[in-house]
Amino acid sequence: MKRLATIQRQTAETRIAVTLNLDGQGISDIKTGIGFLDHMLDQLARHGLFDLEIAAKGDTCIDDHHTVEDVGIALGQAFRECLGERKGIVRFGTAHVPLDEALSRVVVDLSNRPGLTWNVRFPTQKVGNFDCELFKEWFTAFASNGAMTLHVENLYGANSHHIIESCFKALALALCQGCALDPRRAMTVPSTKGTLSV
Repeated sequence: MKRLATIQRQTAETRIAVTLNLDGQGISDIKTGIGFLDHMLDQLARHGLFDLEIAAKGDTCIDDHHTVEDVGIALGQAFRECLGERKGIVRFGTAHVPLDEALSRVVVDLSNRPGLTWNVRFPTQKVGNFDCELFKEWFTAFASNGAMTLHVENLYGANSHHIIESCFKALALALCQGCALDPRRAMTVPSTKGTLSV
């Protein structure tokens, strides 16, 4: 069973193509036009062992908001398509990841019930030219369109770059756990209801 999806999203503000292989080797080719976002998505692919291609063009002449949010939407849709009926998956994942002085925790439930609990504060408004507040928009769009429950928390940290990167690495590891196939489940749905469909 191949867990592979390609998503195309086009609006008046952005044009995005995403290809995701859940059972990859962490190979990525990401070009969003926003260097810091590319760096974070590369972390997601590398540490989650997802093969990921993203090509995005957006109205960054205005600001990065539309591109960041729409990449989150498209990538969430790709995860949702790859997971299908979610048969045989572990479903839950959790990870604590440090980066120097920063420590973050991400917990995921691939429940088909979208929601984000966000407890992350940044000591600066920007990393380089990138607005830190846009990462909440990315995580919101990703969780909603991936139909997953996400809890993201920075436990402590003093450097905004380190805080953000530790969140993305923790997301990668938590998703890697949750998306993994458990042979003991024999392709059953990991729910007492017998379904994870909406």
